[in-house]
Amino acid sequence: MLPISKVLIIAGSDSSGGAGIQADIKTVCSLGSYAMTAITAITSQNTTGVKSIVSIFPKEISNQIEFTAKDIKPDSIKIGMLHSTKVIDSVISSLKKIKVSKIVLDPVMVAKSGTRLINNEAIDRIKKRLIKNIFLITPNIPEAEILSNIKIKSVEDMIYAGNLLLRLGAKNVLIKGGHLRSKVMTDVLINKTELILFKSKKFVTKNTHGTGCTLSSAIATYLSRGKVLKKACELGIKYVNQAIGYNLNYGKGNGPINHLNSIIIKKKFR
Repeated sequence: MLPISKVLIIAGSDSSGGAGIQADIKTVCSLGSYAMTAITAITSQNTTGVKSIVSIFPKEISNQIEFTAKDIKPDSIKIGMLHSTKVIDSVISSLKKIKVSKIVLDPVMVAKSGTRLINNEAIDRIKKRLIKNIFLITPNIPEAEILSNIKIKSVEDMIYAGNLLLRLGAKNVLIKGGHLRSKVMTDVLINKTELILFKSKKFVTKNTHGTGCTLSSAIATYLSRGKVLKKACELGIKYVNQAIGYNLNYGKGNGPINHLNSIIIKKKFR
């Protein structure tokens, strides 16, 4: 098959392959689109934790974004780990130059292992400058708590936090409900005109490393193919849930999900 659309991924590298730009590439390609990348940081990590983080120079991040997009125009953009104010500023500057409307931000702040990946100044910059320049932001509950400065213990709290992010300038907010203690998974999509609750089965497993990266990349891919926001979120959630359902038991910690769940390998390639 030929790629249906083109997606530019701006994110950090995860050496274990479960999250970060590796998960993003797998997701975009598994869903039938063409993946391009701009790497913001290199992390040495596995399923048990993060050992080190090496920053990429902001100018080099901008070079990756602009030089790539100048040649192959992306239909959408997914943004992941932006760990400093200088990186955020360089990305904002580049986004204004390449002019792509469908931009999905996964505000990566804390690794699954609990390691903090971003400083307070960078969080403030996301709130004051970046949010208003993107189409959709997809925080999980801990990230939404940091961005909204409230505690989230219910779906009602998720809705309230979403409204607070809209006040900061967000156009669309999808808050992921995986951290809520409930038997049913509820994700909240909110903007100034609608509120949509996506309910799905909640899996009891520790192997969910990279689910946030994967969901945002899946949504960006569906948006790049012309799906409306509600449908893109619905299909992205379905893809991630199916990937979690395989319960890959790789590694000694929080294992990855199965990004290949959407692929059927032709007999001649088996």
